[in-house]
Amino acid sequence: MRKMSISKVFPGMVTARTIYSSSGHVLLSKGISLNPMFIRRLKELKIPAVYVQEGYLRERDEVEDIVSEKTRMETQQTVRRIFSEINRHKRVNIMAAKAAVNNIVDELLRNRRVVINLTDIRSYDDYIFGHCVNVCILSVMTAITLEYNELQLRDLGVGAILHDIGKLLVSKEILDKPGKLTPAEMDTVKEHSRHGFAILREHQELSLLAAHIAFQHHEKVDGTGYPRGLKGSEILEFSRIAAVADVYDALTADRVYRKAFMPHEALKIISEGSGTHFDSEVVRAFMKKVAPFPVGTIIALNSGDVGIVVDNHRKNPARPVIRIVLS
Repeated sequence: MRKMSISKVFPGMVTARTIYSSSGHVLLSKGISLNPMFIRRLKELKIPAVYVQEGYLRERDEVEDIVSEKTRMETQQTVRRIFSEINRHKRVNIMAAKAAVNNIVDELLRNRRVVINLTDIRSYDDYIFGHCVNVCILSVMTAITLEYNELQLRDLGVGAILHDIGKLLVSKEILDKPGKLTPAEMDTVKEHSRHGFAILREHQELSLLAAHIAFQHHEKVDGTGYPRGLKGSEILEFSRIAAVADVYDALTADRVYRKAFMPHEALKIISEGSGTHFDSEVVRAFMKKVAPFPVGTIIALNSGDVGIVVDNHRKNPARPVIRIVLS
């Protein structure tokens, strides 16, 4: 299975995963041969990429999902509903968020030995909902590595899935602006941290630790973050975990103003920020669970051979198992 930009997909390729619309409806099932009409329609719907079957991969090499596609899509729709209800009623359905996070935590605990191989695929219009789900998954998986107990995992997960809720009060035109933001626009975006915390702290069903993720996930351990310029342990550990997950998922997603970074490129940026932007212990835990070269990645070796990643070592994702396909 390989993730391919929709611009590089050609007729005859076969879908390796079901493709969903932003509303959760099935567009194309797994195993469908793509024809020109299907490809054109996917482009019209702004689906940036699809998973296609890779001829070099054998069936036993297929990637293992850390969270099922069903759970991921259901959770994404829950986040969409929660955000929509806030706009109408000014209240957050914390119980719905908790129920969705419980399903994610249960699956992650069952699959705790699985390396995170692939990012999901989102349409541009669907970015914020998929991002919230991914930040939740990545945060909880990191916390499992840090040996959090189950109650802590669930509390962290709810805060992580709601971390960007303050963006509801930021203009969509600014959030989706294709060019560089003006200083005034950047200041407006930065206010989403305060907005989010103001919304969440009014809900007694949510712990203050979890609510602070919305407030602190853009703080940096060297004090150069926002909104308060906190340093080191002044930033709650929940927030230090979510900060790494937030940046990684943002980097590996296609946006209207740039293409996605490859996983190894995003991990390099995270690693370079360890100890300055990010908590070093959190970065080490994160690196243990995220594969820099997902299954299906084509790699040119120093020997001149070309190989394809067929597996990742659970204890050392940076050293994948490669099958030589061109010598």
